Amino acid sequence: MKAFVVEKIEDKKFYCGVQDIEVPTLEENEVLIKATYSSLNYKDALSSVGNPGVTRVFPHVTGIDVAGIVEKSTSEKFKVGQKVLVTGYDLGMNTNGGHSEYVKVPASWVVTIPQGISDKEIMIYGTAGLTAALSVNELLNNGITSGEVLVTGATGGVGSIAVAILSKLGFSVTAISGKEDKIPFLKDLGAKEVILRADFDVENKRPMGSEKYDGVIDTVGGNILAEALKVVKYDGVVTCCGLTSSHELLTNVFPFILRGVRLIGIDSVECKIEKKIAAWEKLAGDFAIETLEELTTELSLDDVKEAYEKLLAGKAVGRYLVKL
Repeated sequence: MKAFVVEKIEDKKFYCGVQDIEVPTLEENEVLIKATYSSLNYKDALSSVGNPGVTRVFPHVTGIDVAGIVEKSTSEKFKVGQKVLVTGYDLGMNTNGGHSEYVKVPASWVVTIPQGISDKEIMIYGTAGLTAALSVNELLNNGITSGEVLVTGATGGVGSIAVAILSKLGFSVTAISGKEDKIPFLKDLGAKEVILRADFDVENKRPMGSEKYDGVIDTVGGNILAEALKVVKYDGVVTCCGLTSSHELLTNVFPFILRGVRLIGIDSVECKIEKKIAAWEKLAGDFAIETLEELTTELSLDDVKEAYEKLLAGKAVGRYLVKL
């Protein structure tokens, strides 16, 4: 079968590209999926260059998402012909991932694709869409059901989907992006206002600013998250799911103890499967957005390497869909 494989040539030197490899064989309680679609994420790009925080087992197939049809199953939970998807867990990290024609996974990782959404659509969402849906759910579940929401890293996968979902739900969305030429793209997704990253990511020693946002969906971390916390309204909610700006957070306690701001971490990798299923059902229903095609670039396996270079250089916009 065809697969996108990363090989370790020597210490800190890696090669990646499309290869022919053997179709995996199943053990007990496993599922073999005939892949139809996958997607590209920043974590996949890190895996392609041998980032040890993501992947330590080589040769390795990238792809932390996959959707397709059950080809074989040694689990009573899944039957041949079912339409299924897998995101998160160890897929595409140290377990061969979704960028191959067939994918073997433990049955406990597999979710049936909900009614009302296709395998293509669910992979346009992918891990990014799942993370965005989990983030929006935390706002809603913690009382933020209307008002103004700030989305950071808004042209990325998670950010762009979050902007579109929030806009559909009636929120007034302000987007932060470092890409001035993508302001029309963000406005088309539903952003009411766009702030350039350079104007927001500034050194500011004030412990707090004026109250402005009811909620924040942060995808980048670092100083941008620290500054966002300072301008959240009383009893506001901030979710955090990324670190492309920085993994460090230099902040103070004032927003938390004077305004009751809540900071909630979002993990789409190991969260309970019931939580994932609920989020996928929302994406197939209340959260479904009409701009999926507008924020998607479709690729073949042969296009993946070039797309990884864009992701690592911070030049990617929206979602990359891989057709298998």
